[in-house]
Amino acid sequence: MNTLIYTVQIMNNQQKEDTATLEILQAIDSKSDVTQRHLASKLDVALGLANSYLKRCVSKGLVKIQQAPANRYFYYLTPKGFAEKSRLTTEYLSTSFDFYRKAGDSLTEVFSACEKNGKSKIVFCGISELAEIASLRAYEFEISILGTLDTDSKKETFLSLPVWGKIIDIPEFDVCLITSLEKPRQDYDLLINSIDKDKIMVPSILGINQGEN
Repeated sequence: MNTLIYTVQIMNNQQKEDTATLEILQAIDSKSDVTQRHLASKLDVALGLANSYLKRCVSKGLVKIQQAPANRYFYYLTPKGFAEKSRLTTEYLSTSFDFYRKAGDSLTEVFSACEKNGKSKIVFCGISELAEIASLRAYEFEISILGTLDTDSKKETFLSLPVWGKIIDIPEFDVCLITSLEKPRQDYDLLINSIDKDKIMVPSILGINQGEN
């Protein structure tokens, strides 16, 4: 398996539970009477899924529950919970910094190629952290970011620029840069069937071989 795409897949799948656990532990550490509804909002998941994550924390001995009057509950971190919060925080920061470094390097390669070939009008494909990093790296080059194509998003703007749900709505552009982390291959296949292949660029961190099509 390509090691770069493996890194991105971990960020989006395997580490989701660790990230949810860390956010729950952090929330409880700062507010013992936090509600499950608050946790669901913080995690941006359904109430039932937040409850499931919380139960796992309890079963692992990370969190202790104490019932209070009026059907209220107080949550406390156990010594094991404090240790796990510290471990996950360190692990998350280490992984994040590694991802940002690899993402930044791959985007520099893309923008350098765009600048060299006189392609200055860039459209992102996919609202994500990768797109945010790309917007920052773009300042180092003579290029212009027009906005973001995201067929699943209901947002009208992202990074203070327009978001389009359909390719046909995008104004004239030189390059569509894949920035999706959730479904980069699916977005690439959508583009390859809709626009000139020469207009599609993929950061190497996504591990998509453009020669496959």
